[in-house]
Amino acid sequence: MIKARVTVTLKNGVLDPQGKAIEGALGALGFEGVGQVRQGKVFDLELGSTDKAKAEAELKAMCEKLLANTVIENYSISID
Repeated sequence: MIKARVTVTLKNGVLDPQGKAIEGALGALGFEGVGQVRQGKVFDLELGSTDKAKAEAELKAMCEKLLANTVIENYSISID
């Protein structure tokens, strides 16, 4: 079994209203000097395969088809 983590973030230049709201809330809570907050998603997956190359190809296909909107988001894959 292979464990993987997929991290999805907005591309640079794409407006991130949730990140801005978090940035404002942190300031309101007294956390000074926090800026440029960007929000993202993390997916932890377990795959039945033991072939890392096959798993990576499957994970890339999952990202391209469902997990990430590749028009506005980037993704990274980490396999343990």
